Amino acid sequence: MQKLNPYYVCGFIDGEGSFSVSINRHKTLKRGVEIKPEFEIELRDDDRKILERIVATIGCGRIYDCSYERYGWHPHAKLKVTSTRDLTEILFPFLERYQLEAKKADVYKLFKKIVLAMREKEHLTDKGFERIQRLRNQMRKFGKKHNFKKGFNPALETARIRENRSSGGV
Repeated sequence: MQKLNPYYVCGFIDGEGSFSVSINRHKTLKRGVEIKPEFEIELRDDDRKILERIVATIGCGRIYDCSYERYGWHPHAKLKVTSTRDLTEILFPFLERYQLEAKKADVYKLFKKIVLAMREKEHLTDKGFERIQRLRNQMRKFGKKHNFKKGFNPALETARIRENRSSGGV
């Protein structure tokens, strides 16, 4: 697979990438919640080849099929990196060398702090878990879905930063 210019990939991530951290209930874990960091890029499936080339350029990630038939949308493909090891050992060095330029760079810095804290097992302590929640809530402030309605529990919401995601495109 032919690699892409790494600066092109960073620009692509600035425009289409997403860094998210989910905190969800989990019955079998001691704390009762699971923290799941995730990097992803989702495109229409007819652009799958670019995702494959991004994986080849970065050196990690898996591509998944997404069906949105029920909405009348075209099929999509999603590149995901969920392994904290791949994030710290492959994606982070790539993004440190070829830096993001848009506001997503600020989101990335918070995301990186969370993942590094998890790699150090900080999420297993009360203090570390609270720190991760604070960092995740800071990430949320950059997203378009940032709101605190009545009954909204930010501790159990996903911090997801995605721009330009309407079904009609940009």
